[in-house]
Amino acid sequence: MKIGIFEVNGRTILGELEGETLYGLAWPDNNMRSLIRRGITPSRTYERFPLASATIKAPLIPGKIIAIGKNYAEHAKETGGAVPDSPLMFAKLPSAIIGHRDTIAWRTSITNQVDWECELAVVIGKTAKNVSEADALKYVFGYTLANDVTARDLQNSDSQWTRAKGLDTFCPLGPVIVTKDAIPDPQNVGLRTMVNAELMQNGNTSDMVFGVAALIAYISSQITLDPGDVILTGTPSGVGSGMNPQRSLSDGDVVTVSADAIGDLTNSCRVIA
Repeated sequence: MKIGIFEVNGRTILGELEGETLYGLAWPDNNMRSLIRRGITPSRTYERFPLASATIKAPLIPGKIIAIGKNYAEHAKETGGAVPDSPLMFAKLPSAIIGHRDTIAWRTSITNQVDWECELAVVIGKTAKNVSEADALKYVFGYTLANDVTARDLQNSDSQWTRAKGLDTFCPLGPVIVTKDAIPDPQNVGLRTMVNAELMQNGNTSDMVFGVAALIAYISSQITLDPGDVILTGTPSGVGSGMNPQRSLSDGDVVTVSADAIGDLTNSCRVIA
């Protein structure tokens, strides 16, 4: 099941996407987090629309976004770092969330080295505290896509990553959430990034150092995960900062991150002088 938040004919609705058809879902407040908290699968209403007539919004504004760094060995290698002995956690900010076809924007007075990172995002379905790795996937509601946009110059200059990772518009999320039954094995999901017409990243979650279940167990041993929280699970190799010469996003670039069973998340870039 693919569910998301859509704007149709001036209204915001919670809907189910099937092919190119959008079906309205019977949920009173069109709030994804309340649906996740209740753990209910809503039924379709009588409404249906062609997807082309709808604007796809970010499917969720999480309470927390916990991200994992250097979780693919080749990515750690390309950026000059060692694979960590345990998951390297940091936080992105909910205010950084944008949706499909929204614009990634930054000021040149703040950063001039903006990079892409395609990531599988895990949406937590119920409160997780000290869960075991064996039980961890039971706490998943579903999966979506994230682009962990990063200001590399700020990441290199600051002693921590909050600013580099948390600038406004630096967390595209979507286009929809697929319920966990659609991805029975989160360790076998292909991930890709295109910048304009050029393939930059082409990886698979099978190459994670710490898998989804291990991440949930590790994080929940220290931080309570609530329904609607999101875990960004790391990015495969192929980021701009790992290239020789290094590459950065520019004004007018179009970035598409993709994942098997989820779809494409596309955002254009705008540089503000």
